[in-house]
Amino acid sequence: MAVMESLATLIGRATGRPFTIDQRHPVGGGCINTTEVLEGGGQKYFVKQNDAAQLDMFEAEASGLREIIASHSVRVPQPIAHGHAEGRACLVLEYLNLGSPGSTSEAELARQLAAMHRHTQTRFGWSRNNTIGATAQINTEERDWVAFFREHRLRFQLALAAKNSLGGNLLQRGEKLLEKLPVFFANYQPLPSLLHGDLWGGNHAALRDGTPVIFDPAVYYGDREADIAMTELFGGFSPDFYEAYNEAWPLDAGYKVRKNLYNLYHVLNHYNLFGGSYSAQAGRLIDSLLAEAH
Repeated sequence: MAVMESLATLIGRATGRPFTIDQRHPVGGGCINTTEVLEGGGQKYFVKQNDAAQLDMFEAEASGLREIIASHSVRVPQPIAHGHAEGRACLVLEYLNLGSPGSTSEAELARQLAAMHRHTQTRFGWSRNNTIGATAQINTEERDWVAFFREHRLRFQLALAAKNSLGGNLLQRGEKLLEKLPVFFANYQPLPSLLHGDLWGGNHAALRDGTPVIFDPAVYYGDREADIAMTELFGGFSPDFYEAYNEAWPLDAGYKVRKNLYNLYHVLNHYNLFGGSYSAQAGRLIDSLLAEAH
């Protein structure tokens, strides 16, 4: 109960409104944090909790949400507060009553995502590191996209995979792919676009009026194709989404090959988080990309 009292105090200080928790509703679906909805006195908040050492992860998520908000493009939950509550790291977000998006919402999301991707800066990366799932995501800023993606995305994940006993032959093929990366960008120069960074089907929804919402970002500035590729990796987006995105900002023809490059990052991360069959999937992607690079 002490954690809840401390949380209520944290929220009250952030909002300037006294808050007493009358009801708690656990929310399932996450594999990293404990999540619940807190209610009281006409106020309602979505709260994530984790070990005290994970506060930096929550600070980075709040910063990422604010970065998207500043782009004036797509709806995300407003960060309310973050801090420690009786030894637990906490992130308090605006509560949104979410449901499954329909085809109209998905088309609107695509247009808003294109608008978010038009929000750019001069370098690839971001002003701070964050996480992709529970894995550190290094965002050291670079002027060259190929160098950024090679060093801070693929090589970083391959090094983690080596520590997690990924097969030596697969690692060798991965290193060979790193040498071939410039081939995939011979006639393509991406802009440093604001990215959600972890845009799988479980990280988008809609308000009851159909307004699209995205959440749980792993923000950085990079090639917009990386966000679109992630939507294809696990499914969950309708044909209306892709049609509307291409109407708003057509993708380059080379995307059909590069999407495997961008999704390799996420597949390697899933291997590092969960192991299992993701090593075989990573191997297939690497072999396909090496074949394209010849």
